Amino acid sequence: MSNGLRYIWLLILFGLLILIRVFENELFYDPYLLFFKNDYLYMDYPRREILKLTLFTSLRYVLNSLISLGIIYLVFKDQSIIKFSSIVYTVAYIILILIFLYFVINPRQQDYYLFFNFRRFLIQPVILLLLLPAFYYYKLK
Repeated sequence: MSNGLRYIWLLILFGLLILIRVFENELFYDPYLLFFKNDYLYMDYPRREILKLTLFTSLRYVLNSLISLGIIYLVFKDQSIIKFSSIVYTVAYIILILIFLYFVINPRQQDYYLFFNFRRFLIQPVILLLLLPAFYYYKLK
């Protein structure tokens, strides 16, 4: 694949990540979007459907993960990095979804900030931001 085509694909994939973020209200069920945009320490905990919330959060994580794996592949062109990244995404999902469910089922006001940050790893491509520089430095050595 030529560099020009590779850069076009990278732009498309980063564009898809941006579109997921821009249209998050329309694409995904997440009562916490509005909750955390406001002064959540002084608001009532939002009503939520736990199964629906978990499914949509998982869908968003999978979409972000697949796009992120595509970006990592285009940047590094290394199958071992893709395999390792897939394992990282899978293990992270299992750990993060369990923590997420704990906070959803057992809401406590003193845990809102911690919940907000764990939730961020599930709904935004934060892991990509950690893996790209890590693999870059790995390739340098």
